[in-house]
Amino acid sequence: QVQLVESGGGLVQAGGSLRLSCAASGRIFSSYHMAWFRQAPGKDSEFVARITWSGGNTLYADFVKGRFTISRDNRNNTVYLQMNSLKPEDTAVYYCAARWDDKLPYNYWGQGTQVTVSS
Repeated sequence: QVQLVESGGGLVQAGGSLRLSCAASGRIFSSYHMAWFRQAPGKDSEFVARITWSGGNTLYADFVKGRFTISRDNRNNTVYLQMNSLKPEDTAVYYCAARWDDKLPYNYWGQGTQVTVSS
């Protein structure tokens, strides 16, 4: 019902910035949580940041606080992840995800976009 397509990944040097976009199509309900996850080679997927669709309430993983900012444009059905002060440890495939509310798992996922941070 909801399709998510990420873009904006690429190669950047440590200390640099990237802005990821997640374009959503289909029905997006006001209760939805929109989030970014990432997965590095050989590691489990980990939560990065979340925003509520209606109120813009944000939540961040500790390791990105002060560096990453999640935002959304409701009119254009787009979620963003502004990433500053990037570190090599941030290298991963970044996925956009959505869920009905905080009682349910994230069941809508994009295909991911690669972020590579060099030293």
